[in-house]
Amino acid sequence: MKKDLFAGFKTRSFRMGGYSVAATALVLAILIVVNVLMGVLPSKWTQLDLSSNQLFTISQQTEEVLASLDEQVDIYWIAQSGAEDDTLGALLDKYAGMSSKLSVSKKDPNVNPTFVQKYVTSGLYNNSLIVECGERFRYVPYDEIFEYDYSNYYYDGSYSVSFAGEGALTSAIAYVTSETLPKVYLLSGHGEPALSNAFSTAAEKQNMELAELSLLSAGEIPTDASAIIIHSPQSDISAEEKNLLSDWMAQGGKLFYISNPADSDGQFANIEAILAGYGMSAVDGVVLEGNQNNYSIMGPLYLIPTIKSHAITAPLIENNYFILAPIAHGIAISENLGENLTVEALLSTSSSAYSKLAGYEMSTYEKEEGDIDGPLNLAVAAEDSTSGAQIVWLSSAYLVDDSANAQVSGANQDFFLNCLAWMCELEDGISIHSKSLDAEYLTINDGTASLLSLLVVGIIPVAYLCVGIVTTVKRRRS
Repeated sequence: MKKDLFAGFKTRSFRMGGYSVAATALVLAILIVVNVLMGVLPSKWTQLDLSSNQLFTISQQTEEVLASLDEQVDIYWIAQSGAEDDTLGALLDKYAGMSSKLSVSKKDPNVNPTFVQKYVTSGLYNNSLIVECGERFRYVPYDEIFEYDYSNYYYDGSYSVSFAGEGALTSAIAYVTSETLPKVYLLSGHGEPALSNAFSTAAEKQNMELAELSLLSAGEIPTDASAIIIHSPQSDISAEEKNLLSDWMAQGGKLFYISNPADSDGQFANIEAILAGYGMSAVDGVVLEGNQNNYSIMGPLYLIPTIKSHAITAPLIENNYFILAPIAHGIAISENLGENLTVEALLSTSSSAYSKLAGYEMSTYEKEEGDIDGPLNLAVAAEDSTSGAQIVWLSSAYLVDDSANAQVSGANQDFFLNCLAWMCELEDGISIHSKSLDAEYLTINDGTASLLSLLVVGIIPVAYLCVGIVTTVKRRRS
């Protein structure tokens, strides 16, 4: 009896069963080890972004900002227990795993009211963020993380939601870790329109401080001015203002001039005298584009210029964006530039474009005798290597209009911000597009639906059944 008992352990079926048990145990052990490792490794190595709009993919700009951290940055996630936003939580996990100098902790305002009050006394929203480094901090409210567009609400009752968490968070980190912030002044006193709220807010998110400047009352340019914007004035600056700006430029000043086609010759003589000193001049008339590929469906006055290679335009070219420049004039670059001066085109028309000398009084879009042939520059950048002075001249004030910007998915705003960043020496400025959270549906016709149904319900199961029958027959024969 004893002999028969031990003989059972030596059978082929027992050995095969033992191998199966051992293999199962090994697989379980491997799975346990992998599961432990997955919990320890940073989320950037363990979480794949399978969303259609790459919602959780971190941009190169963010990677560079996080890689350059040399001080401890603390992010406080203000969220009530049970009301945390999963999308924001996933983004914070990504950030926490990308730098040892960055920590993320959750603070429930109901449990820690005194903690939150140190940073925010009013207007606190759930799923907001506080970013702190040393003595500097920034509060990032919920409405900067999730953006709602109600522009179509009154037409069809719909609205869109975009996730701007990465741009807002990375900008806040750059802000709290920066020692100094550039200050940009907007010249006033000549009928200049206010910069749109969207563009000014975007500049502030780039960690630039905007302020108004009246040279007539101030009598001097502030010493903290990183750049000055002259935004489509209705009248020329005075001779005194011209001298102040010229002297400031000679000492390395940075000027961003946004203009419209002039109503008459010499209308902006003092401003253009400054620009002439840097090898640039205005071309008379209003530009029309003759190539259909270079203007929008709104007509040949709504130019879609060619984007030229430059540090300012590199991100736009890389991401295949288009710029919309409505109602512009040409900018000529002098052929006799000094050795210390570099002037480069940023935006230009096709060779089929032309400048209508009749300007606003034109009666036809057709090219007439005396009209100036293209290609024509619509935006240029000049730099003096000796003084360090820089000028960006943009010949379409409508380019910084919200409606034109919306038609090119925010590319106009990016161009504007890149110009400022170049002059303020913030080439790595934060300009990260928000990502839509709207659901995307797969629409298929009836024929395709029937084919998929037949494939899933009929063909695949029958195929598996046939493979099983063939395998079983072969094993019995062997």
